[in-house]
Amino acid sequence: MLQNRKTRVGRVISDKMQKTVVVAVATTHKHRIYKKLIRHHTHMMAHDEHGMAKIGDLVRIVETRPLSKLKHWVVLEVLESRERGAPVSEVAGVEA
Repeated sequence: MLQNRKTRVGRVISDKMQKTVVVAVATTHKHRIYKKLIRHHTHMMAHDEHGMAKIGDLVRIVETRPLSKLKHWVVLEVLESRERGAPVSEVAGVEA
């Protein structure tokens, strides 16, 4: 079923919407004259039915039929979950 669909891996940069996350997918290519590696980021909206992806997570998304005007991808799996850090006041040892 999924053998002919495009898959991408990227970081979740926003999870403010219901059942939707914004994923930044990074691609690199070499400049044809200067031979320098160029990094390019594309933001893709992906459907997240169960709300399992959070900001900072590394996810695999797969192409699907258009679900809305901008949403054509679905979150397939969370590859790496970024742990939430402690508040700055706790790290610095500030008494409240």
